[in-house]
Amino acid sequence: MSDLRTTLQAGLQSLQLALDARQVDLLLDYLGLLQKWNKVYNLTAVRLPEEMMTHHLLDSLAAIKPLLQQVGDRSVRLLDVGSGGGLPGVVIAIACPQMDVTCVDTVAKKAAFIQQAAATLKLPNLRGLHARVESLNALSGQGFDVVCSRAFASLVDFTNWSQGALMPGGIWMAMKGKHPGDELATLASEAGRVDVFHVEQLQVPGLDAERCIVWMRPGPMAVA
Repeated sequence: MSDLRTTLQAGLQSLQLALDARQVDLLLDYLGLLQKWNKVYNLTAVRLPEEMMTHHLLDSLAAIKPLLQQVGDRSVRLLDVGSGGGLPGVVIAIACPQMDVTCVDTVAKKAAFIQQAAATLKLPNLRGLHARVESLNALSGQGFDVVCSRAFASLVDFTNWSQGALMPGGIWMAMKGKHPGDELATLASEAGRVDVFHVEQLQVPGLDAERCIVWMRPGPMAVA
């Protein structure tokens, strides 16, 4: 655990994230929960704690500073679509206690894991939801300021399925690996439905792989 703590603290320094000691402990406790439940629930294909640290925790933490640059310190409601084991949703809930985070997944046992993590880690701003994202509707009080995903689906499918959950003025945050040129081209062919306003490259400490965030908002055709 001491090696994981050292790796995490070095990663936070590299990402210029000032988390307090309790938040660091919560991230390590979450990693322990993920490892424990993974043996039964198959939450992630990554098994080694060291790899979970870089491929999951630090990968998710790399999105925190860009997210805060988009929304500031205000209290926002964030939906993590296809959250699986809670990535990046649980990490965001720990790092940004001012945000209200819902992790939605169609697999009941994964939503149950999020609920268990929220209870065990005492995170009042986190909940797991067993549902299809298409069933969530901002008009019925189930709207979110930020709808995010991490390696979930194509940009077209992600925005199509989750558009109803986005509040007016809300944004999409799609975490991707390599720059998704083909997906962006397909999205652009749907003239006016989605406005891609920024593609942001990420550097994940200890991970030699390309990562980026595609920032989007509904286009004029979507809000007309």
